[in-house]
Amino acid sequence: MLSSRLVSILAGVALAALAGSAQAQIKERNIRVSNGINEDHPVGNGVAKMRACMTEKSGGKLKLQGFWGGALGGDLQATQALRAGTQEMVITSSSPLVGIMPALGVFDLPFLFTNEKEADAVLDGAFGKYISDKLPAFGVVNLSYWENGFRNLTNSKRAVSKAEELTGLKVRVMQNNIFLDSFKSMGANATPMAFGEVFAALETHAIDGQENPLVTIDTSKLYEVQKYLTMTRHAYTPFLVLYSKKLWDQLSAEEQAILNECSTVGRDEERRVSRTLNDASMANLKNQGMQVSDVSADELTKMREATAAVYQRHEATIGKETIDRLKADLTKIRGTN
Repeated sequence: MLSSRLVSILAGVALAALAGSAQAQIKERNIRVSNGINEDHPVGNGVAKMRACMTEKSGGKLKLQGFWGGALGGDLQATQALRAGTQEMVITSSSPLVGIMPALGVFDLPFLFTNEKEADAVLDGAFGKYISDKLPAFGVVNLSYWENGFRNLTNSKRAVSKAEELTGLKVRVMQNNIFLDSFKSMGANATPMAFGEVFAALETHAIDGQENPLVTIDTSKLYEVQKYLTMTRHAYTPFLVLYSKKLWDQLSAEEQAILNECSTVGRDEERRVSRTLNDASMANLKNQGMQVSDVSADELTKMREATAAVYQRHEATIGKETIDRLKADLTKIRGTN
């Protein structure tokens, strides 16, 4: 019979062999991640946390290099590079990718989520997996969902707290058919425009208003050309952390596991910073003189009713099954809260 000391020694040798085998499956890799936003955005905090996690888990072999402000091209261009296998990663909002995978348009539907807790539960649960499982067919793998956030209305003409007060306002929206349809349905004169043109258009009064998350409104200094902010929270869009399917398939199981785990670590940090910064941005916007209006439950119901038909009009493009799954998921989540 083996002595307890010998058993202990053999067990240690076996563990060391397993650890050595795992390390052998991790190669030296420089992974480039592209972003359309700047490094001082909460995504930068998430990437830093993800990088530290990857360094620890891989013994420094897996390196994450960030490229900011569209340095490797816009989000759509970078995503196409992933599909071609010429770039590793991109962190992008879901909205620009609707042309590649129409089902992602589900996240642009108006008044989908009522709070961040709901959004987290959907994205980190069965429905988020359902969407992620569709993406490899389009040449990309989704590691996790990070936060872009709730969008709110600003304008320079009048305080808006009621649905009818949107009528006639010339509001810039993203170049996205669902956003265009949503604001037209609420009576606004919706105008699609690239974000880079928005400040000048607001300054010259070519448009009256726009809609964006609070952090974007603050960091873009839109308070200089906008007086009124309305907390419509009319849409919540996530960021997706995408990896090239062609390059993903070249990774070992150990490398894939590290990327998945560390993307989740980065997600939690990015969301935390995003929500903290959201509160700080609100305080600064008020300090800069913006008048903030809330929307009552009754008025919110009117806005929801005005945009209800948007779901039906875009059902064929997004997919009825996708919309029905999300609605069912939300019903279940709300029933347990």
